[in-house]
Amino acid sequence: MPRFAANLSMLYNEHEFLDRFAAAAKDGFQAVEYLFPYAFDAQELKQRLSDNGLQQVLFNAPPGDWDAGERGLACLPGRESEFQAGFLKALAYAETLNCLRIHVMAGLKPQGADASVLEKTYIQNITWAAAEAHKSGRDVLIEPINTRDIPGFFLNYQNQAHNIVQHIGASNVKVQMDLYHCQIMEGDLAAKIRQYLPTGRVGHFQIAGVPMRHEPDLGELNHPYLFDVIDEVSATCGWDGWVGCEYRPARGAVANGTHDGLAWLHQQG
Repeated sequence: MPRFAANLSMLYNEHEFLDRFAAAAKDGFQAVEYLFPYAFDAQELKQRLSDNGLQQVLFNAPPGDWDAGERGLACLPGRESEFQAGFLKALAYAETLNCLRIHVMAGLKPQGADASVLEKTYIQNITWAAAEAHKSGRDVLIEPINTRDIPGFFLNYQNQAHNIVQHIGASNVKVQMDLYHCQIMEGDLAAKIRQYLPTGRVGHFQIAGVPMRHEPDLGELNHPYLFDVIDEVSATCGWDGWVGCEYRPARGAVANGTHDGLAWLHQQG
C-alpha cells in the first residue's frame, strides 16, 4: 500500500490550520503536506509536527502574489531575483521542518509572451534552484497542472515535465505526478505510472477524485487499482515516496467532514 500524506490546505478545513496537524494524526496519517507555510513561524510548525508524530513531506515555494492570482514565478522573465529570494526562504523552512521536497509552481503564461523565452527562463530558474537545494540534500519538484483549474499555466503535460527534467539533468529535479491533473489532461494513468515511475524522475504523487476533486472513491477513477499499480511498479524500481491527498472533502468544512470521508483510506489497510 502506498504511504499517504494529508494535504492540510484542503483537508480538515473545519479546524484552524495549526489544529489540522492533530486532526490528521488522529485519523492515522503519518505525514502531511500543504501549499504554503509562510504565514506561520517555522518553529511553531515544527512543534506541531513533533507533537503529533508527523513528517513534513512537501510544501510549495512562494508563488508570487497568490491573492492577486499569481501561480508561481519560475517561468516569468524579469522576476528572477524574486524567485530566488522566495526559494531561499523555502529552503530555510525546509531545513527547520526537515522536509526533503519543495514544489516550485511554474507560473502563468503572460499574454503574448514568447514561449521559448518562458521555457528558457523556467529552465534557468529550476536549474538554479536545484543547485541550491542540492546543498542540503533536497529535491525540487515541478508539477503539470490542468488548464481547467488553472487556465494559462505554463506546465500541463507529463511528457513536457519529464523532458524538462531530462534536459536539466540534475538528480534532485523531479516530477510531482498529480493523477487528478493528469487524468483531466491526458488519462491513461496506469500506463503513465508504469512509464514514468521506473525512470527515477517521479518524486511525489497526489490524488483526488475526478471531476469534482473530492475523495478518491468519488468520481471516474479506480484509485485502488492505481494504488496497486504504484505498489507493483515500486516493488521493481524501489520507489518509496508519498501520495499526497490533495482533495476537497465532499462534505465541506463541517464538523468531521474530512474524517467522515476517509472510508477509502481505511479500506487500503
